[in-house]
Amino acid sequence: MKRLLSSVAGLPLIIGSVQAFSQESEADVRARRTEQQMTDDERFSLLVSILGNVAGGTLPPDERVAHVENQSAGWTPGIPRLGIPDLKSSDASMGITNPGYRPNDPGATAFPASIVVGSSFNPELAREGGVAIAREARSRGFNIMLAGGMNLTREVRNGRNFEYYGEDPLLSAVLAAEQVNGIQSQQVISTLKHYTLNANETNRHWLDAIIDPAAHRESDLLAFQIAIERSQPGAIMSGYNKINGVSAGGNDHLLNEVLKGTWGYKGYVMSDWGATPEWQYALHGLDQESGAQADPFMWGLDTEPFTRPLRQAYEEGKLPKERLSDMVRRILRSAYAVGIDKWGPAPEVDMATHNEIALEIARQGIVLLKNESVLPLAADEPLKIAVIGGYAQQGVISGTGSGAVAPVGGFAATSKIGGAGVMGKHRNLFLFRPSPVEELQKAFPNAQVEFDPGYTPAEAALTARRVDVVIAFGIRVEGEGFDLPDLSLPWGQDAVIDAVATANPNTIVVLETGNPVSMPWRDKVRAIVQAWYPGQAGAQAIAEVLAGSVNPSGRTPVTWPVALADTPRPTLSGLGTPWGTPVTIRYDEGAEVGYRWYAKRDIKPLYAFGHGLSYTNFAYSNLRISDGTVETAAKGTGRPAVTSTAADAPAPTSEAEASLVSSEETVTATFTVINTGDREGADVPQLYLTAAPNEKRMRLLGFEREVLKPGESKQVSLTVDPRLLARFEAKANQWRIAEGTYQIALGKSAGDLVLTGSAELEGRLFGR
Repeated sequence: MKRLLSSVAGLPLIIGSVQAFSQESEADVRARRTEQQMTDDERFSLLVSILGNVAGGTLPPDERVAHVENQSAGWTPGIPRLGIPDLKSSDASMGITNPGYRPNDPGATAFPASIVVGSSFNPELAREGGVAIAREARSRGFNIMLAGGMNLTREVRNGRNFEYYGEDPLLSAVLAAEQVNGIQSQQVISTLKHYTLNANETNRHWLDAIIDPAAHRESDLLAFQIAIERSQPGAIMSGYNKINGVSAGGNDHLLNEVLKGTWGYKGYVMSDWGATPEWQYALHGLDQESGAQADPFMWGLDTEPFTRPLRQAYEEGKLPKERLSDMVRRILRSAYAVGIDKWGPAPEVDMATHNEIALEIARQGIVLLKNESVLPLAADEPLKIAVIGGYAQQGVISGTGSGAVAPVGGFAATSKIGGAGVMGKHRNLFLFRPSPVEELQKAFPNAQVEFDPGYTPAEAALTARRVDVVIAFGIRVEGEGFDLPDLSLPWGQDAVIDAVATANPNTIVVLETGNPVSMPWRDKVRAIVQAWYPGQAGAQAIAEVLAGSVNPSGRTPVTWPVALADTPRPTLSGLGTPWGTPVTIRYDEGAEVGYRWYAKRDIKPLYAFGHGLSYTNFAYSNLRISDGTVETAAKGTGRPAVTSTAADAPAPTSEAEASLVSSEETVTATFTVINTGDREGADVPQLYLTAAPNEKRMRLLGFEREVLKPGESKQVSLTVDPRLLARFEAKANQWRIAEGTYQIALGKSAGDLVLTGSAELEGRLFGR
């Protein structure tokens, strides 16, 4: 199979994943030879990790880890005589976490949430963040990072969406792969998680996700497939949920047939914590039980349900010797391939540099949703500014759960919210220093900055009336173990924002949330800034965007609905039921996730996928589509198949046209982007499929983030992964490109398509 290069981040995209993993590597040989020298006791010792002890925690202390320094989410004893190091893991998507394992830990860099990286559309930032996280892991002796969260946003009420990159398979795959590449470049194993359809938190241990298998391959599974091809992660973490009635951690079809069989994945599969209720999962593809103490606690058992029964099953011949050896070899293979057995001194950790990386992610990930000629504010004028609500006098907030990171010096403040279930005690309001009020005063040295807590709408309105401009902060704590009942802001904040906007029309809203919010006050305010959970440097980034020293360039990685009635599930199954209630969620939208759903149903969202405003302007021209190697005129006509047309807007130049040609494998789009404004800025042109033969179908085909000075232009080339043009045929276990016409468009977002055209492709089956 031909190797195609995608210009998305300039990284290789391997089509034909089985070939990518088919040849035996040095790591394979070493793993096989080492495993052959092991005793059965040593083999079984590698198949389980033990949670660290937390004083006053939910689980009682475990003597097996009492001696372990720098405790964290999991520990597996090494085998010194064979040179196998201890396996030590930490939750790490947004930094090294520490929910009480290490009382003397000085704190880690609290990077912005993964959805902020998603908004940046910048794979390089994902990689830089991964490198920094791994270096901080090395300094603590951790060699496995439970990072690479990439579940697709199927539900805008999912409390854990902030830990993921968005709703699109390509965007999520590219960014997750680069975080993994960054982590593993430092000789630290990274996971990709949670495989798969862990798209809701409500009673997640008892949730059954129902989906058409072919649609699954075209969406969530395609995201994992592309990410695995691009990064070859050492481990895959399965989810808590079931998929079509079978638990993710013991799903023979998804683990053995698809992941290890069709895709040829050579690493190991670990469970999520408390997601292994029986030893038979080992027969169905699970290689390692994680957080062993959590399983009997979660399932109400008297003893551990995996390790001891697994050993008994082996002695009785129910667990084949070859399967035991395979489990061990996979773990060893990842250790050798990444190099955790060859550590020298830990690399130097420069926390100031890591803070700069966190700051740059926040800068590039903040999205300007609306701007009615109010931003940027004049930084040198003697403005009277009221900052209202959102604990903005203390800090910016974080998402909660296993991904929450305690920064150097600790949180500015913590408020316990609580809630039902095992994660209830971890549901907290965390605030990172410095505060937005402090940073705004720095950004506007001649302004009078006044803070009002937004305690009541009436009191906040009094403050709003006496100033030139209002910056109202809206916050919502979201996190692991909880979904949202709706998209409103808690604690009466919508009423406060409405009141201050009524009192002072010159109101700017800054949102710190992990998901879209409903906006009953939207038409009353002049600007809306989506900051997400921007991490420890978030306050500075917010102030810089408002003052214009940073030109906003973030793009929404999820679609913002006008109302929940516009989403595939207006009512979310299981909401309000007691913890432990079985829940079934039918993903009847299939592969039509997010913007795909809206396009299929002709529903206009509040803000489209890929939307984001700038303080400058960009235009596109000269769209040309070819096969990237040998141009052949479509259908042998000797001329372009069609001239490009404008969609909902005039073409930026009169000569802009698309020459669309057929290709045996895929298409490549080449076009020009120009900064037509008066300041430097970054643009993210996006290429979409808008229709395929005999059906309306929208797919993001490629993207590129470009920084341009005023008047500067650049030619961009995007090569399309053919699977994004195809449908998956379950019976054939292959992808099919149907013969006929494919409509392709270049746009500023999924809802703002500027240049369109069509290509004629020959029908064919390919790949797996």
